[in-house]
Amino acid sequence: MYRLWSLLSIAIVAISGATYGQEFTLTQGWRFYRGDDAAASRVDYDDRHWQIVEVPHDWAITGPFDRKNDLQTVAVTQNYETTASVKTGRTGGLPYTGTGWYRRRLDLSGLDLRNQRVLLYFDGVMSESRVYVNGQEVAYWPYGYNAFHVDITDFIRSDAGNILAVRAENRPFSSRWYSGAGIYRNVKLIVKNRIHVPIWGVWITTPEVSGTRARIDVRTSIDNCSEEIRVRSRILDPHGVCVAEREERHEASTSLVEQSFEIEKPCLWSPEAPALYRFECEIRAHGEVVERTSSTFGIRSIGIVPEKGFYLNGQQRKFQGVCLHHDLGPLGAAVHRAAIRRQLTLLKEMGADAIRTSHNMPASELVELCDSMGFMVMVEPFDEWDVAKCENGYHRFFEEWAERDLMNMVHHFRNNPSVVMWSIGNEVPTQ
Repeated sequence: MYRLWSLLSIAIVAISGATYGQEFTLTQGWRFYRGDDAAASRVDYDDRHWQIVEVPHDWAITGPFDRKNDLQTVAVTQNYETTASVKTGRTGGLPYTGTGWYRRRLDLSGLDLRNQRVLLYFDGVMSESRVYVNGQEVAYWPYGYNAFHVDITDFIRSDAGNILAVRAENRPFSSRWYSGAGIYRNVKLIVKNRIHVPIWGVWITTPEVSGTRARIDVRTSIDNCSEEIRVRSRILDPHGVCVAEREERHEASTSLVEQSFEIEKPCLWSPEAPALYRFECEIRAHGEVVERTSSTFGIRSIGIVPEKGFYLNGQQRKFQGVCLHHDLGPLGAAVHRAAIRRQLTLLKEMGADAIRTSHNMPASELVELCDSMGFMVMVEPFDEWDVAKCENGYHRFFEEWAERDLMNMVHHFRNNPSVVMWSIGNEVPTQ
């Protein structure tokens, strides 16, 4: 355990002298407790008796299976039922309800916090997650399927004594299918310069697309820009060759850099030929690099024509798709890239070219694989609005959280070429 913490420490110390940031996936070094303890967020809490786990982690898939775990007396109105009856098997007979705690050490020795910002990124925690750093709550995000991030700079110290704790709770009757439990998607520690591009701060669009020419518009947000900067950007084609480049000066008041590029004879993204380009951006202040960021994207046009249907790159086409829930069967809900790739490979072999993320925001890995393997995606946000389908479902948060959840969803996936459509909800009774 100490070796793992030391390795993280060495990595962070190594970049502390750099002027731009890096990110680390926090996979190892976690301890887990299945239960609740109000003192578990404290720095001096003794977690030596907790289970050592790796994240992503789904604590519910370990079972045991029991019919009693998901008995629900309910009338399924979508099936025109008027009388409630006992239903079972809706969540797989797995004990997904309850509370779990995770803890790990963050060794930030040598990091100059005067010039850096430190952020935590969670791709999904199931659910009603509360994040604590050194005993203080820094974030709360109720929806278990959405990604969120938080700046923890003001809560940490530049030493080895930082403690990260996460509480996750699944209430009974909160889902109509197996949701998994715990930190079931990746967590990242992101270190950035004071002047930086925020998470999801790059927005790439392709407003003009043809087989001979394409225009690429890029909007790059910049936080804490209080001095003149120089921005150098370039676009690499699917073979890694630079096909467009720009460098320009921006004034201190700049918080949004807007650039346009023209590409001759572009490789258009489609399920049959999922060509991926790469946008790279370097920002300099006082002659030093303060930020480097990159985003993968595809060049393609989409549209919906009344009475004709969906068009991709000017060609009418129909979706040959499936609805795909987020779990990985007997592997559980913990994200595993190879398992998702296997799912998509099987779907490709049976002729599918489209996926609807039933009924929630997907993992980053799924959409990235759809980009590269060639699937059109409709990203779905949630299963209910303000009218309940489950006693403890999303309707409890809809009024306060729906806009924030949708904003994160769109910002998260707006550059992915596979995403051709947004859903606003599944079988929503509020109509």
